[in-house]
Amino acid sequence: MIDIAGAVAVESIDESSRDQPEPAHVAAGVRPVAAHYGDPMREQRLLDTEVGLVDRSHRGVIAVPGADRISWLHTLTTQHLAELGPWQGTELLVLSPNGHIEQHAMVAEDGDTTWLDTEPGATEGLLTYLEKMRFFSRVEPRDVTADQALLSLVGPRVAEALALLDVPTLNAPDVSGVPGPKFRSGEVPPRPTARYDVKPLPSGGWARRGPLGVDLLVPRTAMDQVVTRLRDGGVGVAGLWAYEAVRVAARRARVGVDTDHRTIAAEVDLIAPAVHLDKGCYRGQETVARVHNMGRPPRRLVLLHLDGVTTDQLPVAGTPVDFAGRTVGFVGTAVHHHELGQVALAVIKRSVPDDAVLRVGESAAAIDRE
Repeated sequence: MIDIAGAVAVESIDESSRDQPEPAHVAAGVRPVAAHYGDPMREQRLLDTEVGLVDRSHRGVIAVPGADRISWLHTLTTQHLAELGPWQGTELLVLSPNGHIEQHAMVAEDGDTTWLDTEPGATEGLLTYLEKMRFFSRVEPRDVTADQALLSLVGPRVAEALALLDVPTLNAPDVSGVPGPKFRSGEVPPRPTARYDVKPLPSGGWARRGPLGVDLLVPRTAMDQVVTRLRDGGVGVAGLWAYEAVRVAARRARVGVDTDHRTIAAEVDLIAPAVHLDKGCYRGQETVARVHNMGRPPRRLVLLHLDGVTTDQLPVAGTPVDFAGRTVGFVGTAVHHHELGQVALAVIKRSVPDDAVLRVGESAAAIDRE
C-alpha cells in the first residue's frame, strides 16, 4: 500500500520509529507502511465514522503448526488456550520470571496452524523464546512475515467492507470480566479470557475480529488483489497515524511503546484480554497472582490531555511525566487526535491524584477522568 498516491512512509518522517519492518524482513522484501496518505485528520475521521483500510504489514507473523501447538502454547503463556478451537482468536503475553511483560501477541487458530502476530521488532525475540521451549513437543514455529501480511479494517461500517471480500459478519469480541481479589478457584471459566471470531478469506488467510476492528491476514502474493477489491468497493485508506489515534483514544496499550522493562499486565489493562488468572503455572504467574490479590498494582495507565500551548511537538515515547517536581511516570504514544487534540497514553504511579497538574516536557498535562 506504500505505492498508493499520497502515501508517506513512516521512516521518511521518523528514521528511529518503531513502526518499520525488521531488517531481516526488509531483506526478504517486506516494504514500509504509510504514516498517512496526505490528510491524517480526514483519515482519522474515516476510521471513526465509516470504515478505512490500514496497512499494518510491518507486524511480525509467526506460524505454529504441529499436533501439540495448542497445549504447548497454553503452558508457555498467560492465556488459557487449551479450549481454543478452530476459527477462534485471542491474545496472550509472555512474561519474565518476575512477571514483567516481555512479549504480546494476537492469536488466530485455523484448525491446522496457530498464528501469532506481534509488534515490529519483537518477532525474533518471540520466535527465539518459542524455539528454546520446544523440547520434544510436536511443533514447528517459524517466522512467515515475508509471506503473510496483516491489514486492518477499522470503523463502524466494517461489516460492509467484509462483504466485499465475501466474509460474513464477525461476532463482537467476547471478553470475560476480571474477578475480584482472592476469588474462588474455578470462578474464571476455563477458556480464553478474550475470544475473537475468525473466518477464512476466500483468497487465503483469515479475518479476525478484535478490539479495534477486523484484522486481515493475507498472503503477500494476494495483498494487491485484496486491497484493490476493497478500494474498488469504496473503502478508503488510512495511515498508521490514524490507527494509532484510534488506539490511544481507546486507551489500549502497545507493548514496547506504552510499557517499560518493569511493566506488569495489571498496570496497563492487559489482564482482561490476555491473562487467565486461574489456569495454572506459567512463567511470571506468582507476580500476577500476588498483585491481583493485593488489588492495587503500583502504577496505572492513563490518557493525558496535553495543553499544546508552548509547543505543538508531541513528546516522544519515554518522556518523563512530572508532578510537584518529581517524576511519577512516562509517556508512551502521543498523537494529534481529530477531536481530543494532543493526547497521550502514560504509565504513572497509582498515588498520583486524578486532578493533578502534570508536566510532560514543555507541556502541562491533565488526566482524562472518563
